[in-house]
Amino acid sequence: MLAWSFRRATRLGASRGQFPSKQRQTSTWIRGCGLMTMCFLVTSLGCQPPAETKTDKDDSTLHFAVVPKGTTHIFWQSVKHGAEKAGQEIDAKITFRGPSKENDRDEQISVVQGFLNAKVDGILLAPLDADALVRPVKEASRAGVPVVVFDSGLNTDSGDYVSYVATDNLEGGKLAAQTMAKSLGEESGKVIVLRYEKGSESTHQREEGFLAEMQKFPKIEVLSSDQYAGSTTESAIDKAQALLNRFGDEVDAIYTVCEPTAEGVLRALRERNLAGKVKLVTFDSSDSLRNALSAGEVDAIVLQDPVAMGYQAVKTMAAHLRGETPEAFIDTGVFVATAENQDEEPYARLLSPAIASD
Repeated sequence: MLAWSFRRATRLGASRGQFPSKQRQTSTWIRGCGLMTMCFLVTSLGCQPPAETKTDKDDSTLHFAVVPKGTTHIFWQSVKHGAEKAGQEIDAKITFRGPSKENDRDEQISVVQGFLNAKVDGILLAPLDADALVRPVKEASRAGVPVVVFDSGLNTDSGDYVSYVATDNLEGGKLAAQTMAKSLGEESGKVIVLRYEKGSESTHQREEGFLAEMQKFPKIEVLSSDQYAGSTTESAIDKAQALLNRFGDEVDAIYTVCEPTAEGVLRALRERNLAGKVKLVTFDSSDSLRNALSAGEVDAIVLQDPVAMGYQAVKTMAAHLRGETPEAFIDTGVFVATAENQDEEPYARLLSPAIASD
């Protein structure tokens, strides 16, 4: 049809005297061939299938970014192990990257922004701060990059993220209080609560759950509950020493809400020969805390399941991208390990969580 139209136009031009020379006829023929080629290309491209969209992808093309609060503690390495296990099952790429310090909100925001620029298929985020990370999550939502929040909550509308995968931290705090009260005989005692970091929603829930439950035991007095240990073992040692300088002759028990804080308090107690004399109830395990549990220096460890947390977060994101609607909150469980049950399941497994090899 195109060739016929071109020939017809050529004949019409010649009959009207528009091609007075052979050279002009040749030039017009060349331009016509160019027009035919362009029309052919446009027509051919118009017949191509549409570009692939995210909904057309299978799981093998997915790339998920896992952004923890930090990367050094055993808890986060266990989360990584679980996330990578799930990634292997669905043949998805998992990139694990977080701030070098667990109080560096700006760096975590920068990490999230970097993954947005890289156009990953989904972000799995453990917010360092329940307020500071709201804006990056909203930006991800506007950019069409879904977010699964894990470990620690976010003060924003639930519609800004896919699901929240975590321990029931409020319940964990209540269990810690019940365990401590039992260890004190529920009759009398003086307790210190050493908090973690302002803005950390998960540990805040553990602190508030503990204090609320402790009100059921009016004979037990809370000496201090407004001090923050900071994000490192070193800062926790300093804060614990200050509290022991003030309350060392009175305190019967200390409650801490995460691994680095527990490590700091344990070292401070050892330096004063108080380990095993002052009861210690804490959250999360490590080799040294597990050994201290066996030695009677730690009375109980409230355990999460970080491997399950990483695993479920990845699976939840994949389900969302398949068009499924995950639960708004996915509870990965909470358990209390003591010297008596530490060799039983699931306590033995959770006291020594699997971690990814280097």
